[in-house]
Amino acid sequence: MALVARRLGKSVLLLERGRHPRFAIGESSTPLTNLLLEEFADRYDMPWLRPLSKWGTWQSKCPQLPCGLKRGFSFYFHTLNQTWKPRLDRANELLVAASPTDALADTHWFRPDFDAQFVHEAQTLGVDYVDEIELSAPRGGPGDWELTGRRASVLQHFRAVYLIDASGPRGYLSRAWSLPECPWPDFPNTQALFSHFIEVPRWETGRCGTAERPPFPPDAAALHHVFPGGWAWVLRFNQGVTSAGCAVTDELAADLKLARGAPAWDELLVRYPSLGEQFQGAKSIQKFTHVPRLSYRAEKIVGPGWCLLPGAAGFIDPLLSSGFILNLLGLERLARLWEDGVTPDEMNYGAAVEGDLLVTAALVGALYRTMDDPASFRALTLLYFAAASYSETARRLGRPERAPGFLLRQSPGFSEGFQRCLAWAGRVSAARLRTEVGRVIAPFDIAGLCTPGKRNWYGCDAADLLASPEKLGVSQLEILAMLRRVGFPAVG
Repeated sequence: MALVARRLGKSVLLLERGRHPRFAIGESSTPLTNLLLEEFADRYDMPWLRPLSKWGTWQSKCPQLPCGLKRGFSFYFHTLNQTWKPRLDRANELLVAASPTDALADTHWFRPDFDAQFVHEAQTLGVDYVDEIELSAPRGGPGDWELTGRRASVLQHFRAVYLIDASGPRGYLSRAWSLPECPWPDFPNTQALFSHFIEVPRWETGRCGTAERPPFPPDAAALHHVFPGGWAWVLRFNQGVTSAGCAVTDELAADLKLARGAPAWDELLVRYPSLGEQFQGAKSIQKFTHVPRLSYRAEKIVGPGWCLLPGAAGFIDPLLSSGFILNLLGLERLARLWEDGVTPDEMNYGAAVEGDLLVTAALVGALYRTMDDPASFRALTLLYFAAASYSETARRLGRPERAPGFLLRQSPGFSEGFQRCLAWAGRVSAARLRTEVGRVIAPFDIAGLCTPGKRNWYGCDAADLLASPEKLGVSQLEILAMLRRVGFPAVG
């Protein structure tokens, strides 16, 4: 945000309570995230940013910056006290590819080094940066904010025209002004426990159980282990570190005594033996972090002379890797408003941010209700993958108006059916839910998600997109040109 504001000609002061590099959670990018990075790089003249939008260019241009290869999303569904075993119908797994090759793949950002790189770039661009400062509550008002902070026992004073809070859930302004919280509708109370590890074996070793090859190595992904009441993530980086943790309901957290930290993690590994097998011999290199309340929603997102970025306005869950794209969409809105000389307010910024957060919370809440029902869970995820792939492609084709709002929440042809499917989650049979999901996504499915016979493995095939030009309102030639432009292999 500081980089973009500086490129827009503003004088920018970036204040940081901690110091970089530092441990941070939240690492997994998505195709839509990467597309926005490309757009920011081009629109705001930040050429150093563009290589970070794909695994291939990242490795060739910035090999010193650790990251992980993410070819898609892998889900494995576990039963208490039972070893996970592959099935011919693949009913206990789901793989959805986000790219056809490693070169075009998404990435996991190793946040200590990644964040430090962004701070360096901001300073290079002329952003004033002050770290290790503890701020008191702002005084004054719009156009003339006064900030006072203590750094190394020395008081420092700053003045600002506008305040942007990017300090995360229950962050600076939320604490300073005691901003009220409000719950997400129909969403469970959840907790999290996580750390960084080394020497974590790969999941796919000896587990395929068939001569068929999956569309990508399951570990080269955002790897999800799903069980009743929660799930665990495994994100692998290329320097040997693995980010892993779990998000669980309060009921399961109480049963595991999650606040114990490492002993609770060990107990989870015992209950789900195949998960335990993956972490056999692994070593934690970071003290476990326990988050007693994972979700957060600020009642107020924007006011005269201030706003919260989406990550400070609300947090839902790491499931489906939505955090980066929600933040970037909010950042894009702010930047466009400033370009137009418009001050962000409750209607043109706050309502849009809240709308994106609410639709994400509704989907993730429905997924929590079906974590004990893999067939229903898989069906619901297709709503996400259909909307996300359609939105990315529409933007790449220069047709963003065809994909209004995150997860097509402002698309009348999609949103009503989307909400109906979420309302049915956990309340109708998996077969009925799957049929309805298929009907809702069919007009937007450009990734072969409705194709029979794939048995829960969905690759990334240009043929699926080339068969769907009418869904995007373009010609097949326009799709071909776009695929060649992004480097999609074996296209004409």
